[in-house]
Amino acid sequence: MTERTHYDLIIIGAGPAGITAGIYATRFNLDVLIIEKMNTGGQVNLTSKIDNFPAFPEIQGFELSQKFHEHAESLGVNFVFDEVTEVELENSEKIVHTEYSGNFSAPCVILATGARPRQLGVENEENFVGRGVCYCAVCDGGFYKDKDVIVVGGGNSALEEAFLLKNIAKSVRLVHMLDDFQANASLIEKLKNDDKIIFETGVQVSEIKGNEKLESVVIRSVRTGEMKEVSVDGLFVSIGRIPNSEMFGTQLKKDSNGYIETNEDMETSLKGVFAVGDVRTKKIRQIVTACSDGAIASTNAYFLLK
Repeated sequence: MTERTHYDLIIIGAGPAGITAGIYATRFNLDVLIIEKMNTGGQVNLTSKIDNFPAFPEIQGFELSQKFHEHAESLGVNFVFDEVTEVELENSEKIVHTEYSGNFSAPCVILATGARPRQLGVENEENFVGRGVCYCAVCDGGFYKDKDVIVVGGGNSALEEAFLLKNIAKSVRLVHMLDDFQANASLIEKLKNDDKIIFETGVQVSEIKGNEKLESVVIRSVRTGEMKEVSVDGLFVSIGRIPNSEMFGTQLKKDSNGYIETNEDMETSLKGVFAVGDVRTKKIRQIVTACSDGAIASTNAYFLLK
């Protein structure tokens, strides 16, 4: 753990966006500190296999996270593993408070705190993450080729997941607790005309079952309470994401869902404060786009400092 408290740049979060920001900033000869509350890699650690990251036809999420950390550490990036409790962003000198390691300051801060999937909240859900329970069809859909999957949700994101999965899986059951979907009418129509899609409204997943991996889910009728068990290989939960932006309060401009708004240079509404990866407003949330955000933010932080 570093004993210094002042840096050129502080990065909060060590996912792909934060790590890449650290790598680029260090190569610009900036004095960099990354603060992470858990493990390097963020959500990458929850993905069993990754097959869409350049140079790695297939790699375990945990292994890729280790490589991220080793790369950054080899360049001299400083790490503190601690919980950030408060961030003061409105002055020229930004101050980051941590639970156990004290306070750190820098003229520039990159926020790479990510977002967490909104979970169903049913028993066993967390136990089967990476073993049948997924939150991203682009990330994990390829592992369910010719298998039966369920997509939970009724908005555009859920139906887009189903649209992608129908070209991979054997069958896709769309489960929504309301009677009507909230997605675009044209997208709904496309899926309704596809034989591989099974629409099921007015129901919700009430239980997840399996041994070493997901084997079935219990679906409950919202109206009657009737239960039925459905054999399934994959469960894709698409009921929204929650940005990890609560700690910043009203200091920064956010959209209606709490995501931090930035321009294409990753600049937020405050000078010297950048946001990257899943915590910012963006359309595509992938490892490679997070890395891109990190590179852009560090480059612009360098020019701001120099």
